[in-house]
Amino acid sequence: MTSFASFSLALLMAIVPVAASAEKADREKPTHIEADTLVHDELNQVSIFSGRALLTRGTMVMRGARIEMREDPDGYQFGVILPESSKRAFFRQKREGNDEFMEGEALRIEFDGKADRIKLIDQAEVRRYRGAVLSDTMTGKLIIYENLTDVFSIDGQRTQEGGKASGGRVRAMLAPRSKVLDKP
Repeated sequence: MTSFASFSLALLMAIVPVAASAEKADREKPTHIEADTLVHDELNQVSIFSGRALLTRGTMVMRGARIEMREDPDGYQFGVILPESSKRAFFRQKREGNDEFMEGEALRIEFDGKADRIKLIDQAEVRRYRGAVLSDTMTGKLIIYENLTDVFSIDGQRTQEGGKASGGRVRAMLAPRSKVLDKP
């Protein structure tokens, strides 16, 4: 991320609090997965759920066409959620201590149970709802949602394609906090 983009994101986060602390109780809940098919490799501790796959853990919901889950020797779970063709994978989770939800979509979602981190990769979008009201929307190439540190970051990842720069923009729509909170 360029220094200007880093400064801009830091300034934005200082003006509007966008900490995204996930529901802490979710960490201790069992993971439930539904799909049309399952292929499990016991030796490598990898399970591949295909066809309308849905993962839930407490208030956390993830869905896509395919969910690949693995577990390390310490019992931490890691997953990759891939969408159906021409769609994006989906993620939603309640924030700790209030009536807010974070949700996001991307072409690939990676879940790291040990670091308690979610990465939304390619065509990534995160939305914050206060109650049922959409409050904030942010988009970029890569969004990292850090549950343990209550921070998320967005990177536009400007790239060179055929000698020309493309992408590289983070976009955000942030509702004034008082207006959103005053709505019934």
